[in-house]
Amino acid sequence: MMTKFIFRLSILSILLLFPGFSAQAKGPHFKTQNVILVTLDGMRWREVFQGVDKDFFGHKKFFSYKETYNQFKKTFWRKDVDSRRKALMPFLWNVVAKQGQIYGNRNLGSRVNVTNKFHFSYPGYNEILSGHADPRVNSNDKVENPNWTFLEWLNHHKAFKGKTAAFGSWDVFPYIVNQKRSGLYVNAGFEPMTIFPKDRTVKLLNQLQKDLPSPWDDVRMDAFTYNYAFEYLKKKQPRALFISLGETDDFAHDAKYDQYIYSARRDDAFIGRLWKWIQSNPHYRNKTTLMIATDHGRGHETLKQWESHGHFKYTDKNGVVRMLDLKGDGDIWIGVIGPDTPALGEMKNTADIKQSQIAATLVKFLGLKYKSADKSFTVGKPIETMFRK
Repeated sequence: MMTKFIFRLSILSILLLFPGFSAQAKGPHFKTQNVILVTLDGMRWREVFQGVDKDFFGHKKFFSYKETYNQFKKTFWRKDVDSRRKALMPFLWNVVAKQGQIYGNRNLGSRVNVTNKFHFSYPGYNEILSGHADPRVNSNDKVENPNWTFLEWLNHHKAFKGKTAAFGSWDVFPYIVNQKRSGLYVNAGFEPMTIFPKDRTVKLLNQLQKDLPSPWDDVRMDAFTYNYAFEYLKKKQPRALFISLGETDDFAHDAKYDQYIYSARRDDAFIGRLWKWIQSNPHYRNKTTLMIATDHGRGHETLKQWESHGHFKYTDKNGVVRMLDLKGDGDIWIGVIGPDTPALGEMKNTADIKQSQIAATLVKFLGLKYKSADKSFTVGKPIETMFRK
């Protein structure tokens, strides 16, 4: 008996010394065994909750093809808000809103905000994935993230070792999740998938990605990101999966409002397909929580401001150093659906929620208590309204 006691005490000591690890047992009331986080880069809350913005209709410079301008309006414009937003994101509003929760409609007193002071992508994804803002993460450069993400944290947990993965359209994600240090499987940018060399679907995706052009040199089309992630999900059955879709932000920066909207609808369809498969698969059905979010907002006071976001210094065309500071680009939103989340739908008059709470919330669904590996940072607390009492 004494030997067993000493052995157990030693194991406990090791766990307590492990950075950021909590030995909290999985509660019997949690049905979630797997979590999936999907982000739509820079997707503005106004379109999510109100549908397409008709203020753009009189300005054809925001539309790629004049020939399809009327068809675009016919496809997305509805007089009432509920029908309009369902036309844009049918899965979010017909499924998540009925079976889960959606936060961020500021007109209904539901506010979700970033806490990092920069309001652009790398700082936003760091905050989402690590659970805290970090002033050292102040650019979109390809620099290894000094912070552990919750994916890396889980990857050091025995039950999740080798069962966490990240997929992104943007080629900076291997640095954001610090692939070298974390040991996570990451597929991002224009990287082909090489772990299933004989699979016909993967071989076709690799060839198509090579053959088809992208409008950008650092972001691939979301169809590749989604389908690579979907093939990985089916074959590897990860317990924690992160998928970042990037087209919405880049089309907005290109001032293509129609393509921004089309991308959002495609992404919504991808997520709907993903959830349908999850609920049809015995390994994942009624055991998986899906969360949908964004890394930052967009400006909204003028149509031109919709193209931009970020809080940083820049030099204008006259050589004058200015500070970009757009109202609304720190306003974000979150959707969640899963077996442990009450079906409360569109949330109203809630306590303010922070982007930094996402990581701890996802980890809590798995029955664990998340803490930062760096003791100088405190992570956001779980969003308690997402859990059944």
